[in-house]
Amino acid sequence: MYPVAVFLLLFVNWIVLSGKFDAFHLGLGVLSCLIVTILSQDLLYHDRTKGLKARLLEAWAFIRYLPWIIWEVVKANLHVLKLAVTQKGYEEMSPRVVTFETYLKTDFAKFVLANSITLTPGTITMLIRGDVFHVHTMSQFLEDDLLTGAIERKVAEVFEPEVLKKA
Repeated sequence: MYPVAVFLLLFVNWIVLSGKFDAFHLGLGVLSCLIVTILSQDLLYHDRTKGLKARLLEAWAFIRYLPWIIWEVVKANLHVLKLAVTQKGYEEMSPRVVTFETYLKTDFAKFVLANSITLTPGTITMLIRGDVFHVHTMSQFLEDDLLTGAIERKVAEVFEPEVLKKA
């Protein structure tokens, strides 16, 4: 059932984004979506024990996460702008590599955390080994913001709420 759902989601996106409805483009879409489905069907829903209601709640939580991460990106952009154009920012700049251990358990949650960190200006996730993240930051402010665990908590709220209940 999951491969069919993944194929249909991909194909609907293909149709909407391509805007082409002739046989060649639809056939190319079917072929492309079929190949991607075969190669990556287990990546989207690795945990097959969750039901439709749990998946919809997870999707809703992710939609609520997006405005929050966008606001974090805006704040980090303003901080990096300050670092780049002011003397005080230049003096504040102190690049470093920060290492921290995450309590997230699933690879997908770690993937979202790593991409959320990298999406935030001034930080780049360099390496993940098991539960340990290595992140490059441009300043103490960005390091402190990262180590508060706000992004990690938000990702856990979306993908691993049971982990937050245990903590």
